[in-house]
Amino acid sequence: MSKFYITTPIYYVNDEPHLGHAYTTILADTLARYHRLFGEDVFFLTGLDEHGQKVQQAAQRRGIPPQQHCDEMAERFVGLWRRLSVSNDDFLRTTQKRHVKAVQRFLQVLYDRGEIYKAPYEGWYCIPDERFWTEKDLTDGKCPECGRPVVRLSEDNYFFKMGKHQDWLVRHIEEHPDFIMPEARRNEILGFLKKPLGDLCISRPKARLSWGIPLPFDPDYVTYVWVDALTNYISAIGIYEDEVRFCRWWPADLHLIGKDILMTHAVYWPTMLHAAGIEPPLHIFAHGWWLLEEQKMSKSRGKVVQPLELIERYGPDAFRYFLMREMAPGQDSNFGEEALVARYNSDLANDLGNLLSRVVRMIKQCTQGRIPSPGREEPLDRELREETLKAAGKVRGRIEDLRVDLALEEAVEIARRVNRYLERTAPWKLHKEGKGDRVGTVLYFSAEVLRILGDILEPVMPGKAVELKYQLGVSSKGRWEERVLWGVLEPGTTAPGGPPLFPRVRLEERKEEAYITLEEFQRLDIRVGEVTSAGSVQGTRKLLRLEVDLGGEKRQLVAGLAEHYAPEDLVGRKVIVLANLKPARIRGVESQGMLLAADDGKNLALIVPDREVGSGARVR
Repeated sequence: MSKFYITTPIYYVNDEPHLGHAYTTILADTLARYHRLFGEDVFFLTGLDEHGQKVQQAAQRRGIPPQQHCDEMAERFVGLWRRLSVSNDDFLRTTQKRHVKAVQRFLQVLYDRGEIYKAPYEGWYCIPDERFWTEKDLTDGKCPECGRPVVRLSEDNYFFKMGKHQDWLVRHIEEHPDFIMPEARRNEILGFLKKPLGDLCISRPKARLSWGIPLPFDPDYVTYVWVDALTNYISAIGIYEDEVRFCRWWPADLHLIGKDILMTHAVYWPTMLHAAGIEPPLHIFAHGWWLLEEQKMSKSRGKVVQPLELIERYGPDAFRYFLMREMAPGQDSNFGEEALVARYNSDLANDLGNLLSRVVRMIKQCTQGRIPSPGREEPLDRELREETLKAAGKVRGRIEDLRVDLALEEAVEIARRVNRYLERTAPWKLHKEGKGDRVGTVLYFSAEVLRILGDILEPVMPGKAVELKYQLGVSSKGRWEERVLWGVLEPGTTAPGGPPLFPRVRLEERKEEAYITLEEFQRLDIRVGEVTSAGSVQGTRKLLRLEVDLGGEKRQLVAGLAEHYAPEDLVGRKVIVLANLKPARIRGVESQGMLLAADDGKNLALIVPDREVGSGARVR
C-alpha cells in the first residue's frame, strides 16, 4: 500500500486559533481523507509550537509557569479541531519529551558533523518574531515581517552553516520542479537564492531566554524556536527512536504551509536535513492568505475571524465547505460573511439540499418510500450516468493536483445536472400518467447520483455527507473505486428521508444587536487632525498614505480613499482620527490610527468638524 504523509505547520501557542489556522488544517484534513479514500496509508500530523520568548513573557504576565500557560492554550486548538472533525493521526506539542529528545539528537548530529559553530553576533532582533535581521533587511528601521520595533543585541551564539548547502539546494529545486509549489513560490525562492546565503543563528542565550530546548552541547543556550519547530516533522514519526517507523513515513509527501513561512520551510529546513544526511520532503505547498479588507488576517494586526462563531451560525460542515470551495490554493482570497452565506445558499441549500429533499419526497410519494428498481434505460439516463462517473474521475484528478476548489466545482455541477435531468424527465407527471416503470428509473438514477455525490463530498463534509446517504438508506464502505461505482443502491431499500440538509439562511437574521458600555466608549481616543501631506501607496489602487498632525504629534495613516479623494484635495483638511488603534502594516506601510468616514454603499465621505477647531481636540 502506498503512503501519504501530510503535515500542517505547528501553530504558535500564543495565538487564538483563527481563520488562517482553520483553513490550513481543514485543507490538510480534506486531503488526508481523500487519500485514505483512494486506498493510501495516511499519516496526518499537526500540533503546537510551545517554546520561545513570547510564550515565556505571556506566562510571566499571567503569573503562571510557561508549561501551564501552554497546556491551557492547547485546549483551544484541540477543541476547535474536534469541533471541525479534523482527523489528524498525531498532535505534537514541542514541550513533549519525545520531541525534546529528537531535537537534541538532531542538533548533536549536526554539531558532530561540523555543521554548527560558535561565534559572536551583533545585529537587530525582533522579539515578537524571535528573529535576527541585518541593517539592510530593516524597513524604516523596523522588522520587515511584522513592522514592529527591533532591538540591538550583541552576544555569542551558535550558527548553522546554511550557506555551505546553498548550491545543493538550488540544484535540488531545479531538478525537482514540484518540490516547491505553486510555481510562483518556487520562483520566489530561486530568486532569493541568487544572493549568497548566510549562516543561520540557531541558539539563544539561556540568560536571556530560558523557555526552550537546551542545546545538547552547551546547556547555557536554548534552541532557536524555528529549529525546534521544524524538527517536529521528523520527531513525530520516531527519528532516532524507531527506524522502521521513520523509514515507513519519511520523506513527507506534503508540507502544507502558508506563504508567509515559505522561507523557513524551503530554505532553512531542507538545508538542515541535507547537513544531517536526511532526505528533504517531497513537496512543500505554500497556500495563500485569507484577507480582510485586502490585508492579511493576523492577530497582531487586529484582523482575525473567529472560526467558532461561524461554526455556531452555519455548522462545521458548511464552514469547511466554504473554505475549501472559495480559495484556490496558492492564491489569496478575501473573506466576507456575505460570501459565505451566498455560497451556502447557492451550492448547499439550493443545488444539494433541495435536490435531496426533492428526490426523497418523490420516492415517498411514488414508490412508498423505497428505492425503486430501474426499468429500461433511455438516452437521458445513460447520459446522466456517464457524465456523473466522468465528473467523479475529474474530482479525483483535481484532488491529486491539490485543487480542492475545482473538485467541489465538479461536484456541484453533478447536483445541477441531476436537477436539470429531473426537469426534463418530470417524474411527477409520469406518476400521474401511471408510468410506474419510467418513474422508477428516473428516481433510481437520481438517488444513485446523490449517493455517489455523498461519497465524493464526504472528505469535505464528513457529517452532512453521511446524513445525506442516511436519508437515502445507505452507508458507504470501501475505497473510492468501490464507492464511485454505479449500482450500489439496492432497490427496495427504505429511504427514510429527514430534515432539510441545509436550511436556507439570511444574513440579516444572523446579525445580533451589539452594545458597548460608556466605559468602553471612553477608552476610544478620537481626535481632530489636519492632513499635512498625502500620496498614493505604491502598487495599490485604493490606498493613500497620509501624514496627519494631531496637535503637535505627527501620525502616518493608510486609508482606502484613493477612489474617492485626490491626494492634493486632502492636504490642509481637518479629519477625525481614532488615535489609539493598534498600529498595523498595510501593504508594507505602517498605519498609526484610522480615519473616520461614512459610507452608504455608493459614496464615501470623510467625517469632519462643522466649524474650526484646533488639531488634537478630542471628540467627546
